[in-house]
Amino acid sequence: MDCGANGTKRIVDFRSDTITKPTAAMRAAMASAEVDDDIVTVDPTMDELQKEMARIFGKEAALFVPSGTMGNLISVLVHCEARASEAIIGSESHINVYEQGGMATLGGVFPSIVPNNPDGTMDLRAVENAIKPLDDEHFATTRLICIENTHNRCGGRCVSVEYTDQVGQLAKRYGLRLHVDGARIFNASTALGVSPERLVRAADTVSVCLSKGLAAPAGSVIVGSHEFIEKAKRLRKALGGAMRQVGILAAPGLVALKDMVCRLYEDHSNARLLAEGLCGMKGLQVDMSAVETNIVNVDVTKSRFTAEELCRAMGKIGILSYDLTKTSIRLVTHYHISEDDVRYTLACFQVLFESDLV
Repeated sequence: MDCGANGTKRIVDFRSDTITKPTAAMRAAMASAEVDDDIVTVDPTMDELQKEMARIFGKEAALFVPSGTMGNLISVLVHCEARASEAIIGSESHINVYEQGGMATLGGVFPSIVPNNPDGTMDLRAVENAIKPLDDEHFATTRLICIENTHNRCGGRCVSVEYTDQVGQLAKRYGLRLHVDGARIFNASTALGVSPERLVRAADTVSVCLSKGLAAPAGSVIVGSHEFIEKAKRLRKALGGAMRQVGILAAPGLVALKDMVCRLYEDHSNARLLAEGLCGMKGLQVDMSAVETNIVNVDVTKSRFTAEELCRAMGKIGILSYDLTKTSIRLVTHYHISEDDVRYTLACFQVLFESDLV
């Protein structure tokens, strides 16, 4: 393997599963989708997708939104309702790190931040201690707990049914709601061998991404009760997320549910192969117990590279990755990465570490 040395650079893109392109079947479905104005009336293809998602997750109804960020924002704002409310979120959660503080900026909802454990959970005692007393006017009113499954920044870790049930029980005991940021919930379901419905049975709402490992071109779906979805629909309109002939985006989502969920185990297998090959290579460290799905976090602290340097050097030879922190990089496997791509990538890493390229 010449790893691009002959000038014909082969690109292997591990930056994220969001870079996946729609399949030929998805493109065909988009072209032939039956559509209507989903604001004035009901788009029939979108109606089918939303009903199917509600069925899969065991909830009463569902609503398509343009992005997972909007899905989480709508969920938080509907649950919290009034300004000066509070939502408990993890320190490493997508809602806290990557969503621009939207719940506070747009909804006046205060984030109560609890540290995430390395496995993506939050200590239940810490969560309970974060719940504010209702009879003390000094505090914002706690209304919601949010968890994430799989947990992105914690390496794609799966949150178990047992833990989710415990958080749900805690929420109910205090009259709170539970929202699951399930952007990669199908990865968790696949890895744990648990149905999506059982995995989120304790949750009031779940946001599910179609455009990551499932390879649809865009969109997420929120699932919850009829009452919740009706409120969410009004808020989606206010945020500019309602669309017209949106069946063109629903059609690839339906194909994704049929064709892509069943192959996620391949991404997990490739991630494991990648992690095993990188672990210990010239100062690289991977916590193998944390490689549960399609995300591999690599600690570069003991190597001669910073995370930025390593990503830049590998990028020069066509291996694209993401510097998660100053001392760690993230590689994500997905539909477009084969076992051969992984083995090629490992060979390229080896070539890099044997050279003086930085």
